[in-house]
Amino acid sequence: MCSSRKLLYACFFCSVATVFGVILCYPTEPPACGAIPSERQLAWLRMEWYAFVHFGINSFTGKEWGYGDESPSLFLPTSPDIDGAVHAFRDAGMTGVIYTAKHHDGFCLWPTQSTPYNITKSPWMNGKGDVVKLFSESCAKYGIKFGVYVSPWDRNNPEYGKEGYLLAYEKQITELLSHYGPIFEIWFDGANGGDGYYGGAREQRNISETYYNFPRLVTLIRNLQPECIIWGADGLGDVQWGGSEKGCVPYPCLNTVSSDTSHEKWMSLEADTTINREGWFWHPGQEHSVKSPAELMGIYLASVGRGGNLILNVALNREGKADPADLASLAAFGEMRRKLLAVDYALGAEAVSDSVRFNSVRFAASRATDGDPETYWCPADTQKGFSFLELRLPHLVTFDIVRLREQIRLGQRVRAFRLEAFLDGNWRTIDDSGSSIGFQVMRQLPTPVTTDRVRLVITRTRACPCISEFSLLRSPAPVTYSAVAPSASPEFLSRARWKSSSPNAAAAWDACPESHWQSDFPELVVDLGASETFSGFAYLPRQDGELSSLTNRFRFDVSNDGVNWSTVSSGEFPNVQANPILQRVHFPCTVTARFIRFIASSSIQGSGASAAELYLILPVPSSVSINHPDPFVSP
Repeated sequence: MCSSRKLLYACFFCSVATVFGVILCYPTEPPACGAIPSERQLAWLRMEWYAFVHFGINSFTGKEWGYGDESPSLFLPTSPDIDGAVHAFRDAGMTGVIYTAKHHDGFCLWPTQSTPYNITKSPWMNGKGDVVKLFSESCAKYGIKFGVYVSPWDRNNPEYGKEGYLLAYEKQITELLSHYGPIFEIWFDGANGGDGYYGGAREQRNISETYYNFPRLVTLIRNLQPECIIWGADGLGDVQWGGSEKGCVPYPCLNTVSSDTSHEKWMSLEADTTINREGWFWHPGQEHSVKSPAELMGIYLASVGRGGNLILNVALNREGKADPADLASLAAFGEMRRKLLAVDYALGAEAVSDSVRFNSVRFAASRATDGDPETYWCPADTQKGFSFLELRLPHLVTFDIVRLREQIRLGQRVRAFRLEAFLDGNWRTIDDSGSSIGFQVMRQLPTPVTTDRVRLVITRTRACPCISEFSLLRSPAPVTYSAVAPSASPEFLSRARWKSSSPNAAAAWDACPESHWQSDFPELVVDLGASETFSGFAYLPRQDGELSSLTNRFRFDVSNDGVNWSTVSSGEFPNVQANPILQRVHFPCTVTARFIRFIASSSIQGSGASAAELYLILPVPSSVSINHPDPFVSP
């Protein structure tokens, strides 16, 4: 009996020792702090950057926002090459494509049952075409993900603003998420309501904040494709706009949508911009305004390098192909990015810290340099203020970008940090303005630093930090890139003799975009100095970010004597608040006049007018064709 009892006690103590041993060897993680991303959001963040493709009716009319009355017969690509574009995107390192299946004009680029205003009414492929299918299949072929943009605003649909349109819109979403394979992201856009064709009504239709019933749409999407990232959706989705169309997100990039820590929701940020300065859709002559690879690198660091994702637009032309100038810059940037990420000087380096959670190897400093994004260094729970992580390199290295990542499955915890390097026998601060880290942050130093010891000093956190990566990178030299040379022939008339009685009017033709003319009186009359012949005008909105007198609708008049006037064009400057780029307006025919009058029919804020630059477009050579929208042809 005694021996049995001894054996029982021995087994009990052995079991207890084993349990404590497990606890000591595998200590618990710190509890999550604040909002954390879903697995769907985390997978999306790892994509980093992907293509936006604008291609539709506007590609053939020269517009950015179609009015909704354009004839489906205008959509007639002559030799589309979707595979060529997607192949180029993949080779540049992009991880997906989001295609504009329906823009604000309402024209659907797939054979939908929701509206007659769709690609089946186009003569392309005898009405059997399906651009959405082509993109979906091409993305699958080249191993990248596919997503869709489907505008909630529909300037064609006669039911827009009523319940009938909501049913049609839900049908469009259902079709896109049911027939084209896995959709990694659905984009809604934020332009909603305004004037349009609306089946012939040609009127202004404003909608309420709750009109689209996004809770119902989100439920529909989750039921159809649970892993699909939802852009926007009135804050109910997974991702929100980065705040501008310049391709950057703000820093610090805090991925929460509530200041109430008990109800925080993780919301990632997405930066959007276009590779070409001319707009989102393709326009003739835009090959001369492509952003350079170096500019794209700056955009990448201001978006992905701040913890957001980048969606970079590459429009297709009227052939249905990506412009060679766009692809050349994209390929060169892709090579620069590969070189940037190819060598991490900190990988495998000796790492030491002032504290380790439970003194466990699971949370050791070396976890931040092991190349595994799932492991992380974590100090003791008490280290909520000051803590440091030091890298000791085997030899001197030169770097100018420091990349940091947190284990965001446990929340975004760091709120302030600095970077130090051991130089000339002393620790010196090389970056003192670090704030958030989150999924990742790439801190670009003013000048390259050469050292064998670098230190991350964390000065403020919400909870003990969990650093999964501490990397040292070097910016590559720009790769060889053949930019398209500017055309030898000027596009615009000389403005040397222009004059006006309006105060400060010359700021509208001083070739300085940073300055602008502004007036409370919503018109600008200009004496050209002589009779001139021109075929349109171009307008650059004010570039200082202010909305006062930012003109979004216009009328353009001409006169030979400054007394008797004729209107040659009127319309809108779409999207100027978010994307104040040069707006070109081509007249139906050339005109000859001595005086011009630019009138602001409406402005974003106030009743005045403004212009950073105003140009007159030279007549188009007879060898160049510019399509103008035909009258609406009922399907």
